[in-house]
Amino acid sequence: MDLREMRYFLALAEERNFGRAAERLHIAQPPLSRQIRAMEDELGAQLFIRTPKGVELTEAGQTLLDEVPNLLALAQRAKERTRRAGQGLIGQLDVGLFGSGVLDVIPRMLARFHTARPDVKIKLHNLTKAEQLQALRERRLTVGFNRLVPEDEDLVIEPILREPLVVALPEGHPLAVRPSIPIAELEGLPLILYPNIPMRGLAQEIADAFRAEGLTMRLEQDVEDVLTAVALVASGFGLAITTQSATNLRLPGVAFRPLSSRHLRDVELSCLYRRGDTSPVLAAFLDVVHGFARVPSRNFRSA
Repeated sequence: MDLREMRYFLALAEERNFGRAAERLHIAQPPLSRQIRAMEDELGAQLFIRTPKGVELTEAGQTLLDEVPNLLALAQRAKERTRRAGQGLIGQLDVGLFGSGVLDVIPRMLARFHTARPDVKIKLHNLTKAEQLQALRERRLTVGFNRLVPEDEDLVIEPILREPLVVALPEGHPLAVRPSIPIAELEGLPLILYPNIPMRGLAQEIADAFRAEGLTMRLEQDVEDVLTAVALVASGFGLAITTQSATNLRLPGVAFRPLSSRHLRDVELSCLYRRGDTSPVLAAFLDVVHGFARVPSRNFRSA
C-alpha cells in the first residue's frame, strides 16, 4: 500500500461517499472505486460497506483509519526534513577550532550562521592542527580553522584573512611606550611562544625570523595556546608574539604593540574542509565564511 492509496482511502473514509471523495481527489469516480477494491484485495479485508447513501467503514476499515493519518503525517515530515536537509537548513556542523582565531572572526561567523539556520546543530571541537587534519580525513569534522596549514591533496585550504603580528607585553614594560617594536628590540628578552606542537606553527616562524636576522632568542616558556601565553604575560613571565586578534583578550596589565620584522609576514587564518565534500550544511556555512573573508577570492584554492 503506497502513499497515493492511503490518500485515496482517507478521502473516502472521511467523505463516506465515492462521488465527493473523487471530487476532493480531482479524479473520476471509477478509478477511485478500482483503487479501493485493489486495496481490499491486497489487504485481504473489506474496508467499506456500500450503502444507498455512500459507504460505511468496516471494523478493518476503522483500524486502518486509525493508522493512515499518522502514516501520511510521518511521510510528509520525512519529505519536509529531506528537503530542508538538502538545502542545508537542518543537520550538524562540526567545527574544529584552535588558536587566536576563536577570539574574533570565527565566533562572529558561527553567530551569523546560527541566526540564518537555527535548526543546524553546531558542535565545536578544540583540536590542534594535526588533530583537525586527521579528524577531517576521518569525517569527524565538517570544517576546521587554523594557521600555517601545509598543503594537503585531500583538503581544501582557503585563507580567509591575514593578520599582522603584535607583541604582548606588560603595560609597565619600557617597550610599551613605543608605537611599534622592531624584532631586534626583543633580543635577550624572555619570550613566551606557542603552540608547542610538532607541526610547524607560529613558534617556529618566530624562531626562524630571529635566526634570519642574526638575533638570539631567549625562550622563557612554550605553551599550547594564545590564552595561556597572554595570561603569562599578564603575570610578568615575559613577552609574547601573537596575532592581532589576540588583542581581543583585553587582560588587565597587558599592552599590545605592532611588531616589525623583515622576516615575519602577516599570518593567514585558513578554513579547511574535505575536497569534494557536497554537504549542503558545509556549502551554507562556506557562504557565511566567504562573506567574512578579507583575502581576495582569487587566492582561494579550488575544490
